[in-house]
Amino acid sequence: MSVITVDDVELDLPPGPGSLTHRLTATLRRAVQTGRLPDGTAVPPSRALASHIGCSRWVVTEAYGQLVAEGYLEATTGSATRVRGSVTPAATTAGHNLSPPPRPRFDLAPGVPDIAAFPRSRWAEAYRRAVLDLPNDLLAGRALVATTAARTTLTGFLRRTRQVQEDPTQLSLTTGSSAAIGWLTALLVRLGHTRIAVEDPSWAGLRSVARRGGLEPVPISVDQHGLVVDELHHHRDVRLALVTPAHQFPVGVALSAARRRELIDWAQRVDGLIIEDDYDADFRYDRRPVSSLQGMAPDRVILLGSLSKALSPAMELGWMIMPQQLILALLGLDLDRVVSPSPLTVEALSVMIERGWYEKHLRTQRLRYRARREHLITALEQYLPDAEITGLAAGLHLPLRLPRATVTQDVIRRANRLQLGLTDADRYRIRPDQNPALVVGFGNLRDNRVDEAVRRLARAVHP
Repeated sequence: MSVITVDDVELDLPPGPGSLTHRLTATLRRAVQTGRLPDGTAVPPSRALASHIGCSRWVVTEAYGQLVAEGYLEATTGSATRVRGSVTPAATTAGHNLSPPPRPRFDLAPGVPDIAAFPRSRWAEAYRRAVLDLPNDLLAGRALVATTAARTTLTGFLRRTRQVQEDPTQLSLTTGSSAAIGWLTALLVRLGHTRIAVEDPSWAGLRSVARRGGLEPVPISVDQHGLVVDELHHHRDVRLALVTPAHQFPVGVALSAARRRELIDWAQRVDGLIIEDDYDADFRYDRRPVSSLQGMAPDRVILLGSLSKALSPAMELGWMIMPQQLILALLGLDLDRVVSPSPLTVEALSVMIERGWYEKHLRTQRLRYRARREHLITALEQYLPDAEITGLAAGLHLPLRLPRATVTQDVIRRANRLQLGLTDADRYRIRPDQNPALVVGFGNLRDNRVDEAVRRLARAVHP
């Protein structure tokens, strides 16, 4: 068991199960919840903590980013990341630490896939094949993270399903989008970038990763057609944009064809780059998913993808496709390599793709999520008819606008008492919005609990 020290407080970092990222996140989260790390405590710089633990810096960056997104930490440009006020319990019971709050019985958290549907038997067989076939150099960590065959398989899959333009040399394997953005931030700052346009609203964790790396996030509005590209022209020093064109989180729209062309035109005009987070691209229920931006402008777009929604966040496997000129720019920089996933995980995914198991799993999940989404909408229309459902038939969440007079935080407090976990849309907003709304996740909601969850939601909105 490792011990980490934060502001003279020693915290135990237990061994597995689970990835080091998840274990570090859980350790720090519990320390805040129990009051061992009080309000205002500065956590160590990511590089220092990574050196102490003996891991990659991006393991720490991902953990901090997750805790910022959850509201336990607060990152401020130019100063230390600190424990955020109002999340530490006011007191503990005489000498005993409080336990973390139990998970709600009905958890409508967005961004979580159906964990029970993980293809365990297929993955076990694919992993067995990977163990048998993986070259010794990869097992010893002396070679690249994937065989040429595995890279070719994955690039072929992305060409077929996302219409990307690439060859295996442009593909970098990562542990997920947060790690990829953290590494990209370090690269892009070295290349002279200081600011990055981000969607407003959007995932707070990704913004925090960029900010810690030295890029100032610049909020750009999102409407029914996606990113409002015209707003980019008001920021002449911005030459980077981070977007989710396939299914914007949390607004739930796709970037329109006209806006796609406008965004690419902007990048070409300012000699800029677009970071395309292929969020929820696998799950469109009314039509085929829209093709990637990268396929339209491979010299201007960096494509990020991962398995976190398709399989599980625990896979910690993602990919990044970079323009050739960016790869060439890397050659002259003394920059750490991107944090790589396990070669066995990469090889197992390759087996899943080659045998058709992965795409079969995606087809099954689309049918499952589509039916669950329709069930959820029917229940909302029955029990909460004055709420407005917005967004495309896609993804694992529904944007839900509440009646105008609703105080969202009051709804969430009442929902907590009803064992219902809800997420305020304000969590993802950079600028204030007077419209009360929730982001309702259904990916990991059991089908037989949908109606009861919505009945409890209606009671929380209309007590």
